[in-house]
Amino acid sequence: MVTIARSLAHGTTAGLAVLSAASCLAVSEDLGNGFRHHGVATPVSNHRGIVATVDGQDRNVALVWLFDHRGGYALLMVDAETGQSTEYPVPFPPGGDCPYASILSSRNRFYTHFNGYFAEFDPAKQAFTFHQQTKPQMAMAMTEDDQGLIWSVTYPNSGLVSYAPATGQLVDYGYLNQENWAQYQRSIAADDAGWVYFGIGNTESQIVAFDPRSRQATAIVPKAERGKGNAAVIRDLNGKVYGQARPAVDSPWYELYRGQVTAIPKPAAIKAKPFIASSQGLFHQAFPDGRRLKVCDTVEKVIVMVDPATGTETRNSFAYTSEGAHIMGLAAAADGTVCGGTAFPMRFFAYDPARDQWANREAYGQWNTVCPYQDRFFVGGYTHGYLLEWTPGTPWVPTEKGSEKSNPRYLAESAPDINRPHDLVVSQDGSTVILAGTPGYGYTGGGLLFWDRATGKSALVKHGDLLPEHSTMSLAPLPEGLLAGGTTTAAGTGGERKAKEAELYLLDLGTKRIVWHAALFPGAQAYTDLCATPAGLVLGFVDGRTFFAFDPKPRTLVHQAATDEAFGSAVSHQGPRAFVQAGDRIYALFANAITRVDPQTFGITLLARPPVAIAAGGDVLNGRLYFACGSHVYSYQLP
Repeated sequence: MVTIARSLAHGTTAGLAVLSAASCLAVSEDLGNGFRHHGVATPVSNHRGIVATVDGQDRNVALVWLFDHRGGYALLMVDAETGQSTEYPVPFPPGGDCPYASILSSRNRFYTHFNGYFAEFDPAKQAFTFHQQTKPQMAMAMTEDDQGLIWSVTYPNSGLVSYAPATGQLVDYGYLNQENWAQYQRSIAADDAGWVYFGIGNTESQIVAFDPRSRQATAIVPKAERGKGNAAVIRDLNGKVYGQARPAVDSPWYELYRGQVTAIPKPAAIKAKPFIASSQGLFHQAFPDGRRLKVCDTVEKVIVMVDPATGTETRNSFAYTSEGAHIMGLAAAADGTVCGGTAFPMRFFAYDPARDQWANREAYGQWNTVCPYQDRFFVGGYTHGYLLEWTPGTPWVPTEKGSEKSNPRYLAESAPDINRPHDLVVSQDGSTVILAGTPGYGYTGGGLLFWDRATGKSALVKHGDLLPEHSTMSLAPLPEGLLAGGTTTAAGTGGERKAKEAELYLLDLGTKRIVWHAALFPGAQAYTDLCATPAGLVLGFVDGRTFFAFDPKPRTLVHQAATDEAFGSAVSHQGPRAFVQAGDRIYALFANAITRVDPQTFGITLLARPPVAIAAGGDVLNGRLYFACGSHVYSYQLP
């Protein structure tokens, strides 16, 4: 257990300068062999569920699931009166996973379930009092039945477990519903007879009824009523459960009781039984004594409790340990900084090597992929596949959709055709910005978004007009108005993979139509990254382990070689930037190697073995190649 007993004075903001202020000093570290460590880009954690409750002395406390680049690593308990905080590491390896659901039970115990472990935290005992391994992976919904059992249903195969707090017995019922896509279960409910029901999405919605006595699970929604979306179930105070296969389209209702399914008209009203449970966004604000948790901010490290009876607020700062948020990718901006975004929390960061100084600000969404071009810096973001344009060196104005004064400025979005961007490029003539990625939850096949810089208008081409059921993973602008694209067979999150193998294609930017495509590597699933040589050839990685060169004029492969044995896997990320270009020089980043690529012979030369595994690229600024590992930024002095 890590105990942090720092309680700052009421209203004090000392210790918050790292993220509240525009910038702060870094202390770069020389690691030898040309490498330097520049620090953590976003040195805070994100919450994955917060509840207001009391400890064993009836003191008002906030319980917070903490999440950084390692995963859900700890439970933080913060005293709302004093700000004193105590951190309890989770009693199992987080494994990069984190809470997606949690519940505060009627016995005042806090539960979650991730990385294949179910866990109980008791604020009265101030300790984790139970944990046990289950079938993978993490709960998407949790509930408590009338007998006090805690139920958890898990992604990706609808695993179900129950836990009896009175006896400490956990029952793992295994996987209950089979699909050929990853299942999301965002609601679960138990009727007063002990039957359990949960809703599934996103490729095709479904409701499963489960009888704990017979251990039989039954999918109840007929094929005709299934569709994209997430089914929902709600426990009523009358002891029954009500469900819909597709609430978003107002589908038919079901009454669910003792395993019986009755189609009913839309209920006039549902009196939902209250539970302190939700997704990773859980924020339960009511303390038992009537006061409320107004703010519990892990970025600013501030907790605010309000008394509704008097209107008075108690404000304190708190502390916790963190290894920082996950870096999505980085690139060199026109103002001489290295910039990018982090995920959870969603932040913008900029490192100034000349001053050894960091800046960190709230970002608009998750900056999945970034692309500097001349004096601009473009961003492709999750969710909704949005496109931003930032002008470095000019005042930062938080992004507001529709505001021309914002900097970064919101240009367009492309959901559901693109939800999670994977690449972002500017055409060789500078006229067009192109965004690519995978589609929305439950969808298969991603489109391309084109932004005309002269007209300020966007055009979205759907996957059916490109390569049906494929999404574009990587792009490389070519001369004469051509664009090379490499696809992935991966669907949107929770979607069904339908294409058999990934393809390389050539697209005419004038018509926005594919003029050639082929599955050059049988069985390949993704073209990890692409880049164009000065001579107009296309270099690329397939599935992170095969390097190739392609000549777009005769449309043939001119080179291919396995690289995984010598260098490990090429950098692979949501926006990988595995290739880094600096003038006529081309570098390639592997998890365990920095290399230079000869664009004429296609030979790959090892330059250095990094002291850490490279997770995301990558750009060159003033002769140094910058890259990310987890939450940290490093650089290498190029020879």
